[in-house]
Amino acid sequence: MQVPLLRLQCGCNSYEWGKLGKDSAAARFASATPQSDFSIQNDKPYAELWMGTHPSNPSKDLNTGRTLLDLVQDNQQLLSPQIAEKYANKLPFLFKVLSIQKALSIQAHPNKKLAEQLHQRDGKNYPDDNHKPEMTIAITPFDGLCGFRPLAEIVHFLNSVPSLRQLVGEQAAKSFEDTVKGQETSTDETQAKKNKAALQQAFKALMQSKPEDIQQQATQLIAQAKQEGASFAAGGTESSSGKTLSDLMLRLDSQFPADIGLFVTFFLNYIQLSVGEAMFLKADDIHAYLSGDIIECMASSDNVVRAGFTPKFKDVDTLTEMLTYSYAPIEEQKMAPTDYAMCKLNAAAYSSQSSAMLYDPPIDEFAVVRTSLNSAGSKVTFEPLDGPSVIICTAGQGTISVGPKKEELKEGWVYFVGATAECVVENTGEEPFVTFKAFCELEPKKSEAVNGKM
Repeated sequence: MQVPLLRLQCGCNSYEWGKLGKDSAAARFASATPQSDFSIQNDKPYAELWMGTHPSNPSKDLNTGRTLLDLVQDNQQLLSPQIAEKYANKLPFLFKVLSIQKALSIQAHPNKKLAEQLHQRDGKNYPDDNHKPEMTIAITPFDGLCGFRPLAEIVHFLNSVPSLRQLVGEQAAKSFEDTVKGQETSTDETQAKKNKAALQQAFKALMQSKPEDIQQQATQLIAQAKQEGASFAAGGTESSSGKTLSDLMLRLDSQFPADIGLFVTFFLNYIQLSVGEAMFLKADDIHAYLSGDIIECMASSDNVVRAGFTPKFKDVDTLTEMLTYSYAPIEEQKMAPTDYAMCKLNAAAYSSQSSAMLYDPPIDEFAVVRTSLNSAGSKVTFEPLDGPSVIICTAGQGTISVGPKKEELKEGWVYFVGATAECVVENTGEEPFVTFKAFCELEPKKSEAVNGKM
């Protein structure tokens, strides 16, 4: 068998929310690899670089032009027999770079059972029968909406944003307040169920608003945001100040005027990620990405249930029924990376404070390692895994080696590494050399980590 190191040609999707031209990391990374049918146009939005075997935009071996899907199906050893059997001879994950200029849709991704039902019922809008838990890692400053806010914050907004209360309706708003009052953080299972039921009732009431009512109340909302500024929504909350919310309302209204998503914002956590920070979204978790460049990894699926901030197909009834209605502070949405145990840094890497950090969500399909090698000669050796990997360079330049095969690795270049292969990545420049490595391994458990240095 050939050395399992393949340079990939990866496709870039253009959606209206993407960054324009070379401002898009997804476009720049795509253009770093020769593609006869791709060149960056300055006035065109570029949203997503896809790395994987998903049939909607499969990656290809740069040398042969064959799709990665064809290659792994022809040779199960590239995935490992166990992973090939469990995931139907496909890469278990879809790896992406997203470049976000304007808000993505208010959305959630269905769990496995619901995905199968939606795919059978409406294969056009739900092309996959798989679930889609996903993880986001910021490569530039990022902001978005993620999960329901603590209940006390939602009560605060129902009482400080009249247009929000008008759309939810007095009956649903009052019922919600009465149910959760004094019990907002209760750990009692029975009360938590009552809280979630009340939250669902209030959220459904909002989402079922008539278009003409949304238009009217959005005018009032934006007027309030402009007039009150830093004191908007009674000064906001600890997690979202009045100034932050006021600026956010004006920004989102400029992108999607009079959209229901403006009001959904008061139900959801507003989250900001610095470079290297991450969050994980389970199936059935509501979210919306607003701006920034991110690395995203997910189970291999393209199912999205949308309900706002989008010209695409909306499915409000499915969304409001499928959500978990879990509520928690922003801090609980973020993921803390750990040192990656299955690698070794050389002395030069240690001396330059280089790192290999593992982002390990509680699922089998994937984990991601972010490696930063900060000086020439810094090197990391990834020990063999019983599963496949995909590696992308997002900054700097270096080399990647598997066995006797050594290749250049530059910004935007992507490689597939087959199962059981030891892989060495080395910085050959003077600037920090940053890579992200998505992988799947069933055994041993990928989250094994060590304290301190590796």
